[in-house]
Amino acid sequence: MTIEGQPWLLDTGSPSSFGDAGVITLDGQKFPVASDYMGLSGKLLSGYLGQSVAGLIGADILNSIDVVVDIGRGLVTFSRDSFDLQGEVLQMEEFMSIPIIAVKIGDQVHRMFFDTGAQISYFQDDALSSFPTRGVLKDFFPGMGEFETQTHDVPAGIGSMDFMLRCGCLPGLLGMTLGLANAVGVVGNEVCAGHKVGYFARRGILVFD
Repeated sequence: MTIEGQPWLLDTGSPSSFGDAGVITLDGQKFPVASDYMGLSGKLLSGYLGQSVAGLIGADILNSIDVVVDIGRGLVTFSRDSFDLQGEVLQMEEFMSIPIIAVKIGDQVHRMFFDTGAQISYFQDDALSSFPTRGVLKDFFPGMGEFETQTHDVPAGIGSMDFMLRCGCLPGLLGMTLGLANAVGVVGNEVCAGHKVGYFARRGILVFD
């Protein structure tokens, strides 16, 4: 997304914002922005993404305002007031400020983080290998750097909606940390395509139009 002429990554999965600006303004409200998070700066993030960005807007800012993402129109809307968006309403919980939603895979409902900064989804379950393979993908994580994961096509239900998630497996300790929140995976930004999505953390809801 472009803020004051600069490109930024919108990331509900990051507890902290960081970047080059020091301060950004959204709907007339100023927010301080650290220079880095766990050693990850705007410059390093740009290298991982393969695209120049000024930084990342994380949950410390996004959870204090209403956010509507409309990928189809190429628009992100921020509001200090409550934004009224009609559609499928999903309840969200938080763990260390990161949103968690319910996702049905097979006949089980799982807790999974909702992460707009994740290019694919992740499913930390032995059943992952039973789904059709989709190929190896390179990803990265702050404090860990780059890693590769074999991905699989996993049918998933979120509310009344059906998705085909491209799921990988997080390596080592990174995957184990999900257990601290009693979560088994991550839902990436692939679910936002084709929808207008309202991220209303102050009310604990996610809305898909």
